[in-house]
Amino acid sequence: MSIKIGVLNVSDRASAGVYEDTPGKACVALLGEWLATPIEVDYRIVPDEQATIEAELCRMADVAGCCLVVTTGGTGPAPRDVTPEATAAVCTKLLPGFGELMRATSLKFVPTAILSRQTAGVRGKTLIVNLPGRPKAIRENLEAVFPAIPYCIDLIGGPRLETREPAMKAFRPR
Repeated sequence: MSIKIGVLNVSDRASAGVYEDTPGKACVALLGEWLATPIEVDYRIVPDEQATIEAELCRMADVAGCCLVVTTGGTGPAPRDVTPEATAAVCTKLLPGFGELMRATSLKFVPTAILSRQTAGVRGKTLIVNLPGRPKAIRENLEAVFPAIPYCIDLIGGPRLETREPAMKAFRPR
């Protein structure tokens, strides 16, 4: 039996077909590289519209039953960047440590990381994690926080995710 994971790319241009969705595809590739547990990916591309993002996050969590939803894009300071607001609106608990670690990680590469507003939160038995919109930054950020993701999903009552070591080692306290 496979476990459902949502990948949601938030981009006006990708949702309109103006350019290829490389961020979402980068997330799917990383999940395939790191997870030993069989997964089924629920993959969507939506425009930078808060109500649309909220509706899709709720659908992935409540209807599709995804234990993890990763979003790409919409985390900057531009007027249409509203992914963190949509995430906060649908979550019962926010996990600011995810955003703090991702920004600290990105600051090693670019000084503009301070402009990023990634966050994470819990909706029912679903962990939602906001990632930036560039594949290189997605890898750097997800690599930093992913060791804690399987245990977080354990704690919220989700299914057990196993990783492929040494590609990615999950941390679970003894």
